[in-house]
Amino acid sequence: MVPRDRLINQKLWLRKQLYANLHKAGHAGVVAVLSAFPAARELKMRNLIAAFLFVSLSGSALAAEGGREAERLEKAAEVINEIMGTPEKGIPRNLLNKAVCVGVIPSEKKLAVGLGGSFGRGVLVCRQGGTGAWAAPSMFTVGGANFGFQLGGQATDFVLVVMNAKGAQKLLQSRATLGADASVAGGPVGRTAEGATDVQLQAEILTYSRARGLFAGLSLEGQIVKQDSDANERLYGRKVDPKDILFRDTVPPPAAASALDATLTKYSPHGGEKILLK
Repeated sequence: MVPRDRLINQKLWLRKQLYANLHKAGHAGVVAVLSAFPAARELKMRNLIAAFLFVSLSGSALAAEGGREAERLEKAAEVINEIMGTPEKGIPRNLLNKAVCVGVIPSEKKLAVGLGGSFGRGVLVCRQGGTGAWAAPSMFTVGGANFGFQLGGQATDFVLVVMNAKGAQKLLQSRATLGADASVAGGPVGRTAEGATDVQLQAEILTYSRARGLFAGLSLEGQIVKQDSDANERLYGRKVDPKDILFRDTVPPPAAASALDATLTKYSPHGGEKILLK
């Protein structure tokens, strides 16, 4: 038999370890688990150990998830830098200066698969109020039944340039179909948009793809854009409304977004169109 005093000391030590892991994990779900422990005075040691291991593993998993969003932001900054680094083959500056938002879907080695087909994960950044500085990022997904087919098995980046307030408002819906809810067209490439067609100039969203170093306009008509609430919660540590993130200037950008904001500011410090939120 283990002496009672020794058993109590072991329980107290394990409880301290649990709370230490709470601070490392920083997640509301872990808080809920831990909150029950002070009342569980008669909890058996094996159950306490099991809970300790659960919290430790949960914290590691959550940290890995949050890291994915930070990595996506870094990749998005690299994509914009590489595309705009060659003006003759990039997004025309005069178009980018009119943009209200820019979305980037960095290439992934393996696309996620859902009920509606495969999809990619992206990040959307908008100008504060539509015309201000580039604001905090909001995570989203885009995809559908033929999204994987369009990738052609290659590592492909996608860029969405939202040209007006109307297009931005539609992307803020929980679900928007490109071409139906918001007009879309493959965007022009070059130093200027002089050769752009009427369809391109009138589109609410211009879309591009880059595969094997080739950057070109590619219509994503029919693809479905959804707000990624879970990814936003991992990035900001709480539930946040995409409108608050993108336009209301009430959510400060995370440190991981600094490179992307700086890159967009470098190539288009001013522009956009004023957005009046409902």
